[in-house]
Amino acid sequence: MPHIHTLDLRFQNTPGIIAAYLIETGKELALVETGPASTLPVLLEQIKARGFAPDAIKHVFVTHVHLDHAGAAGWWAQQGATVYVHPRGAQHLIAPEKLIASARRVYVDKFDSLWGDMLPAPADKVVTLADGEPVKVGIMIITALDTPGHARHHLAYVCEGNCFTGDVAGVRLQGSDYLSVAAAPPQFDPVTYLDSITRLHDADFNKLYLTHFGKVTDVSSHLTHYARRVGLVADVVKSLMDHQLAGDNLRAAYTKLEHDAAMKIGVNECDWLRYELANLAGISADGIALFHQKNPQA
Repeated sequence: MPHIHTLDLRFQNTPGIIAAYLIETGKELALVETGPASTLPVLLEQIKARGFAPDAIKHVFVTHVHLDHAGAAGWWAQQGATVYVHPRGAQHLIAPEKLIASARRVYVDKFDSLWGDMLPAPADKVVTLADGEPVKVGIMIITALDTPGHARHHLAYVCEGNCFTGDVAGVRLQGSDYLSVAAAPPQFDPVTYLDSITRLHDADFNKLYLTHFGKVTDVSSHLTHYARRVGLVADVVKSLMDHQLAGDNLRAAYTKLEHDAAMKIGVNECDWLRYELANLAGISADGIALFHQKNPQA
């Protein structure tokens, strides 16, 4: 079995928000997720603290190209590591200008402190993976699973019964039962999302490793609950839109409903703010609303 290290990137100086995973595969190492460029110094410190040199990592797997998952991928590629990604995401790692410009429109003056400087990846260091495609790293096989729903370019990765889920299994901070639905625009699609969750459930994994955040051992109940949550929030936002809510009013209403739901199952105000760092409810509201605008009959 692989030895898996959970690396807490302490996003915005806060523990338990974004994880990367270091996998020992015999004499070789694999890294799943890079986190944003802003947390790269912490990631390197975490790797060294486990007794490894960062330049020993030659295989880097990113689930999708959103900045909290792959913002430092270009840096790793520039150091000589091979970065594996969905075919739809590769060009955004090689030429990240459009991705950066889009994120700057959302985060404006907060962009730099949140995400840092995303570097372009050399094209010859970016390898795309198809659904079911294996990569041999040391004595282990890491297999890509095409898992759209949060994004069309989303992969999960499987290694020896463990699944590294990116955002397709949601956001669940350690010690909490609240599941926040990751639905940032522009590609949230509840239909394909539910198909992907069902696929993970049917695979009967031993453990899930969430980017936000950490190891999940109650795999079946987690995925069953998350599927319900995805369907619920899609319906909730549709209802809010039917009541003529849009923009800031829609974001505020959705955020309040999610806040209240979290409080009812024991989330305190401090942990709610941590959830908001991991997955801002207002931005998820935008993503769900965009789906309904494009699919009014859904």
